[in-house]
Amino acid sequence: MQTNYQFSEHIKAAYFIGIGGIGMSALARYFNHAGVFTAGYDKTSSSVTESLTSEGISVHYVDEILLINSEILNLPKDEVIVVYTPAVPKSHKELNWFLNNNYSVYKRAEVLGGITNLYKTIAVAGTHGKTSISAIISHIFKTANENFNAFLGGISKNYNSNLILNSSSDSEPFAVTEADEFDRSFLRLNPWMAVITSVDEDHLDIYKNLADIIETFEHFIGQIDKKGYLIIKQSLQLNSNCYPQNVYTYAFNQKADFYADNIKTFEDKSVFDIITPGVKLSDIEINIPGNLNIENVVAASAVAYIKGVSEENIKSALKSWSGVKRRFEYIIKTPEFVYIDDYAHHPEELRSFINSVRSIYPKKRISGIFQPHLYTRTRDFADDFAKSLDLLDKLYLLDIYPAREEPIEGVSSELIFNSVTNQNKYLTTKNELLSKITLNDTDILLTIGAGDIDKSVNQIKEKLLNLLK
Repeated sequence: MQTNYQFSEHIKAAYFIGIGGIGMSALARYFNHAGVFTAGYDKTSSSVTESLTSEGISVHYVDEILLINSEILNLPKDEVIVVYTPAVPKSHKELNWFLNNNYSVYKRAEVLGGITNLYKTIAVAGTHGKTSISAIISHIFKTANENFNAFLGGISKNYNSNLILNSSSDSEPFAVTEADEFDRSFLRLNPWMAVITSVDEDHLDIYKNLADIIETFEHFIGQIDKKGYLIIKQSLQLNSNCYPQNVYTYAFNQKADFYADNIKTFEDKSVFDIITPGVKLSDIEINIPGNLNIENVVAASAVAYIKGVSEENIKSALKSWSGVKRRFEYIIKTPEFVYIDDYAHHPEELRSFINSVRSIYPKKRISGIFQPHLYTRTRDFADDFAKSLDLLDKLYLLDIYPAREEPIEGVSSELIFNSVTNQNKYLTTKNELLSKITLNDTDILLTIGAGDIDKSVNQIKEKLLNLLK
């Protein structure tokens, strides 16, 4: 395994191949904020790349060596760092040019590991929930004026960014980051504290099976500082021989070291207590409903409590937490109609998301637009996707978003579609989708997926508002 990137003040330029990726863009922002010339390539323009450009970061969209910035090429090679994401194909011309010309080239995880090694790191791992929990931790820390940097896997709506910085120098510096299991990236981290939310089958293009995933998570846990902390969801059964000195459990509403109690849920908020090993945090209020959000808040509050954040700061931060873009994000919310967008892309995430919506709106008719993400994930979990999507009253199923993958013969959205038992279902392309959407037998519409379905959200919103007139 390669050594992590060693942070150096001699670096004058950073070039990112795949800069629009959510993890890549956080690192690009970090280097740019540090005064390093920052630029990069991505396959397509997006809201993320447009934001980077507005912040002074140069981005282009054609894989062409001649488009690499002169500011990069005119520097000595030892003053340049090149970062790439595993989603970039091995045939990428720019990547190969940098490799062949002996530049310092690192994977994103190696750079994140190198930067976070400068700090005491709080890492959030698990097949679901990483982004929300790390964003909530960051918002609590920001409210409490903790000295930290946060690298998030989503855009925090409170800060409109996936990089959150605090300039306080009154305390020891910390880092908050997601610990991504894809490509075993989280093995680059050596956290002081870690949260484990879930360990489910996923990324079977990387892992052999669930046992391989569990073993890798246990390896990650073994990298936590031995005098550090592990906060783990109570239902998870992992090998305790790899645990650090301090271990705490958390749960939604069953007894654990940290859990929610006295829960009251409403359409626009939830109010509950958090039971901790020391005190009861009473009357916690969050303005984003759903049981999954309560569970995420419990995990994040456990981190803050152990870190020593005051009860007052925890409660204040949670009340002002606005959520993460594309995580249970309300697009339209009226008494007559609701439209929610969510990033869910694994069968378990779909089940949790749809059930959360159902718990808030038990008498409403729910339609969902789902875009499968990756051929391998569709192949491996087609039946499980179908079972989760059967929780909807009506389904619009789109083509697979390939991301980094090439097509697999015989694998298409039809694998899911044919297993869905609900006959109120429609197989459609993204181009045809707008013409298919109606408000017949629909009170709530969901867009779901990790591909590019988010690019259609504004068009869908516009059509729905016209239909609602």
